[in-house]
Amino acid sequence: MLISRGVAVDAFDGVRRLVLHGPAGIGKSTVARALAGRAPRAVWLAPDAADADLPFAGLAELRGVVPHEVGPITAGVDRLVARGRAAELVRALGPRTLLVLDNAQWLDAESAELLAFALRQAPAGLRVVAVERAHRTPVRAAAVCGEGAARWALPPLAADGIAELLAQQGLRYRWAGRVHALSGGNLALALELGAAIAALDHDLRPFEAVPVPERVRSAVRERWAEVGPDAVRTLRIAALADRPTVAVLHRARGAEVDAHLAEAVAADLVSIDETDHVRFTAGVLASTAGVPHAERLALHGVLAEVVDDPVERARHAALAADEPDADLARRTQEAAAVARAHGNRALAAELGLLAARRTPAADEVALVARSVRAAVDAGFAGHVERAREAANLVLSRSTSAVDRVHARLSLVDVSGQSLDAVDEEFAHAFAEAGGNPALVAAVRLRESWKANLCDGDPVAARAVAADSAELAARGGDLTVRAMALTMQARMERVLGMPSADAVLARALALPVDGSALGVHNSPAYLAVRHALFDDRLVDARAQLLALLPVAERSGSAEDITDVLRSLAEVEARAGRCGAALHHARRAVRTTAEAGLSPGPAWCTAALAEAAGGSFERALDYALRGARASEEEHDRVFLSRTLHAAGTVLLATDRAAEAVGVLERVRVLEDEQVVGDPSILRWHGDLAEALVAVGDQDAARGLITRTRAATDHAGVLVGLDRAEGVLTSDVDLLTAAAARAVLPLERGRTLLALAGVQRRRRRRGAARAVLREAVELFAGLEAHPWTALAQDAVDRLAPRPGAGLTEAEARVAELVGRGASNQQVASALAVSVKTVEATLTRVYRKVGVRSRSQLAAGWAQQPPQL
Repeated sequence: MLISRGVAVDAFDGVRRLVLHGPAGIGKSTVARALAGRAPRAVWLAPDAADADLPFAGLAELRGVVPHEVGPITAGVDRLVARGRAAELVRALGPRTLLVLDNAQWLDAESAELLAFALRQAPAGLRVVAVERAHRTPVRAAAVCGEGAARWALPPLAADGIAELLAQQGLRYRWAGRVHALSGGNLALALELGAAIAALDHDLRPFEAVPVPERVRSAVRERWAEVGPDAVRTLRIAALADRPTVAVLHRARGAEVDAHLAEAVAADLVSIDETDHVRFTAGVLASTAGVPHAERLALHGVLAEVVDDPVERARHAALAADEPDADLARRTQEAAAVARAHGNRALAAELGLLAARRTPAADEVALVARSVRAAVDAGFAGHVERAREAANLVLSRSTSAVDRVHARLSLVDVSGQSLDAVDEEFAHAFAEAGGNPALVAAVRLRESWKANLCDGDPVAARAVAADSAELAARGGDLTVRAMALTMQARMERVLGMPSADAVLARALALPVDGSALGVHNSPAYLAVRHALFDDRLVDARAQLLALLPVAERSGSAEDITDVLRSLAEVEARAGRCGAALHHARRAVRTTAEAGLSPGPAWCTAALAEAAGGSFERALDYALRGARASEEEHDRVFLSRTLHAAGTVLLATDRAAEAVGVLERVRVLEDEQVVGDPSILRWHGDLAEALVAVGDQDAARGLITRTRAATDHAGVLVGLDRAEGVLTSDVDLLTAAAARAVLPLERGRTLLALAGVQRRRRRRGAARAVLREAVELFAGLEAHPWTALAQDAVDRLAPRPGAGLTEAEARVAELVGRGASNQQVASALAVSVKTVEATLTRVYRKVGVRSRSQLAAGWAQQPPQL
């Protein structure tokens, strides 16, 4: 299948007339070029804007590319003669030609009319693709192709598509979310933004903004020019508003707003959702960089008078001011506190920055305190630009170690998975902490995160976390102590240390406000993860559902994403595959919108898709997630994502590839000294894949070593399945299926059992087990596994002459496939006379009289495994 700009162009192979339309830069010409590349011959017609009012310019261009003498088509030619010549020109293209009409919106009216007539007379083999820049309804392309033409409005690229686009430019996946938000999925804008990043002399660090090149700014100006000046003023107000609604714009501009918005919607600048919120179709379209400063202040002043929410009013009042104002700064800081309490940490960071900017220089204590608070809020919310701006304010004005360390740590916190990109901030923070145990503890805590994620060294991560906990106790910082003990417990569980639960209990016992910890760093969240590892899924699900609103109130996209990912894992293990997909897809969206590192969310999406979506999408997410984790030097999620890929490869009969991927997981886990097989259960999968490629000794050794390291029931089921496949032990597989607590694991074990039964020529028993597996998977909405099991059932469907005994069926199959009686006797270790007698009974039961008739019946059956 050929994919271009997210479109499977093969789907258009049989279409005679196709109209492609969409806004500028969406990728219409890219798809048209892909279609032209598949045609035996393609002719490209691309009118220019300057030719739109020049009669017959389009047909003149077409005459220039057709190797056939056709009379002139001009205004002086009789109308009927002009039609005949246009039809002759089109016929000269030939029956196996694809005519591409690009930029159909600029085709002159006269050429369009004649070309439409000529195409109605064209030979059946001539195909046409007409491409028009049209936001809603194509006009000129539709007229040329006629009423029966197929139409395809190219949608914006999804965040995943933008990620692949950036990867082709050699850029990290982590920029996909922000580039997608800025471009709105517009191919041309995304390419320009990606090129701007790639053109820098250095790799952007996580807290740097995506540069917006002049070509993008020019494109934005062109798009705004598509609406009138009154509509532009309304759109400027919408761009400056925090949450623009039709009602707010009405209060600001009056009744004419409806007409302005209609213009903007028609130009595809904005959309209006069911709650009357006005949303720009691309983030860069909301840029007011070109608006004069005085006008921008005045518009914020208007908004301060018309918005409903007091926090928004405070924001616009601060943005409308141009000078320091102590009272305004105080009111803005109070609004920041309200936003923080409501969980909107990004807004709290913006308001905190505004409060700092409006604070008179003489009140430096307040200015620095507000900047510190803004930096912490921005780091918590993952808002990189605000974190950098607030931190710079602190670092340029304060000599306090406490202020400077917290500013530095906000930049560490905002880096997400890319902790190896902020080594300088670590160094400065540690130096500025001096001998203050509480500050050193905070720095050491982040160092433990880095040791685990980036260095893949849980031994070091545990030691550093324990040191952080001790320092925090000496410094009296209970919040850091709770997080450090949580990290220590996490690493001890990874290392298989029995003390992990006791350390976690100490963290849970500390009297700390949970909102100060952040959900994903809290002991409560680690307790959920332990419940998941132990297959206590009811407990894990209940605790996660309780944590989800806490994460949403926290304002941390990382908190929300982590809770959603864990919910998806729990639901997948519990066999609620539809719910797993829902949570995983929401995690992917949240990650993209927040600009977080996509590796963890893509890992979870791979797991959920493998459970209830499709194996193809699962493998795609897994491979991309692995690359993203490699880019971020995140060894933890690299292992997890590769395991997801290996599971899919094994399920889809790509055992050799599965071995390669899962062996890499084994190496990574060994390097990270992972001592608890229950966390990432790759052992049984790798052993099963080794059996499939014929490496029984390696499989047996892995099974033996893993059994000695754990008594976890969930791990043992996977090992039993692998050993049952290795030894063809029906009893072991039957017992393993009965013991399996996790529904999908039970289903997978049933598939393995059916495979062994089939290889032992117990086709009836294999069919019965497979039907049980189909029923189980279907009830779980485990669509890829249902299809896999059903396909196996179909392959074992009764053959010609149902009702044969097992011995008769085997003789019939071999003879039906062309074997002689002697060959059948040798294959089944029986005498030739036995074969002859059995074959006589088969003829009678099947209703045939000869070997050729039996072979003809067998030839119509699908190949058997």
